[in-house]
Amino acid sequence: MQKTKIIVCDGDLSLATVLVDYLCSRGYAAEHVAVGKELVSTLESGHYDLVLLDVQQEGVNGFQLLRDVRRAYPLLAVIVLTGKNDRESQIRAFELGCDDYQLKPFTMDILICRIEAILRRVRTQEENRQRVFELGGKVFDSVHQTFDGEHISGRMSDVLLLLCRRQGSVVDKHFILSEVWNADNAFAGRSLCVYINHLRNMLHPCGYKILAVRGRGYKMVEC
Repeated sequence: MQKTKIIVCDGDLSLATVLVDYLCSRGYAAEHVAVGKELVSTLESGHYDLVLLDVQQEGVNGFQLLRDVRRAYPLLAVIVLTGKNDRESQIRAFELGCDDYQLKPFTMDILICRIEAILRRVRTQEENRQRVFELGGKVFDSVHQTFDGEHISGRMSDVLLLLCRRQGSVVDKHFILSEVWNADNAFAGRSLCVYINHLRNMLHPCGYKILAVRGRGYKMVEC
């Protein structure tokens, strides 16, 4: 199963290193970025589930960064980690879209509880998200596994659903294999390539194409 991917965006290298190591020991796939610009480019590179964001970074407007991340990735979970314990900062962070506000210093076990609670809520929201999409005048219904009224295979429907939900962004190849095939091996990879080719032929008349992003995955965009 694909590991939950977490980004730690914190200018305190010592704390970030300890936090990443602890998260990895608890079964998460965690990585550290030091500054806001790195966070933006990292999020653009693939699928992530949660960001731990320090809004007190030298040379960076942390609240503006939070605003930008929330606008670009409305479904991404964000926990603010900060020493700013004033009421105004907390209200501002929640108004800008953070899911939780964790003051420093904190204990690791409490932080893990907060992370798991937020991820449970996000997964429930994900399950209830849109499952029917209009693509160039044709309707893709992932519930009934139909495209333009014609039945498509379950796996083709599942792959297309992942691409539709992150239209315009790269969907990690390994994430697709884990979610749809429950496997990440050469056989599953070749099977995915076949499905992608079928989907390309199906979507092209609708004005959409699927781009292969070398070393990362696939992205569905309008032609």
